Amino acid sequence: MRPEVQTFVADGTLPDWDASEEEIDRRVRQLEAISRPVTAEEATALVASFGPDDCYGVAWTLLHLIETGPNPVLTTKPASDANEWHDRLWRRAVNGRLVPGDLTA
Repeated sequence: MRPEVQTFVADGTLPDWDASEEEIDRRVRQLEAISRPVTAEEATALVASFGPDDCYGVAWTLLHLIETGPNPVLTTKPASDANEWHDRLWRRAVNGRLVPGDLTA
């Protein structure tokens, strides 16, 4: 795994909307330092970095970065109490017909 990905993952989940502007900017710079595409191992590690909300759109950047790797990262429906971003990744894989799944359940 590349050092840029290791650094991002080691810093934990994305902060929530209450984080300082400096903290959010720092995490954005970390994401921007990761060149695309990511490997399967990197994508899997990055999935754990989603925070409790969209972090002013930074979570979308993370989602799109993960999707540059070999898809899909999530092949089974996340538990009902899973992070909303995990559910979103899985739903996008189902919609893209990358994995079988029922979106009505």
